[in-house]
Amino acid sequence: MKSYNYLEKGEGEVIILLHGLMGGLSNFKDVISFFSSKNYKVIIPELPIYGLPLKETTVTAFSEFLEEFIEYKKLDNFILLGNSLGGHIGLVYSNKNPNLVKSLILTGSSGLYENSMGASYPKRENYDYIKRKTQEVFYDPNIATKEII
Repeated sequence: MKSYNYLEKGEGEVIILLHGLMGGLSNFKDVISFFSSKNYKVIIPELPIYGLPLKETTVTAFSEFLEEFIEYKKLDNFILLGNSLGGHIGLVYSNKNPNLVKSLILTGSSGLYENSMGASYPKRENYDYIKRKTQEVFYDPNIATKEII
């Protein structure tokens, strides 16, 4: 049986949070705290961005991972919230499974790099590439410190 790394907190209506390309489970600490105290069960699966071979890291593959995770957790009628690449994955998943998603919330979707809702996104490259792309997101590129990148 496949194992999953995820956070789950609270009781009530389910919100699944999807992190972005440069994100992780900890990015949603305040969101988890807020919604889990308001009668929501917050679930954040760790997307296998760095666990898959590079050629297999596609939006479609991540959407299929999400589909398997949702089946594993036996979920339906949930709120799906995606940030950055997580938003792109949420869009693809919701288009394929509209009967399971109660609502879709997008923040910064479709991510830092995507220009369309296709099945791909630019692959992770070297530090300078990621730095350049991260700086493009901010009004003041100096905000993209080494710690953020």
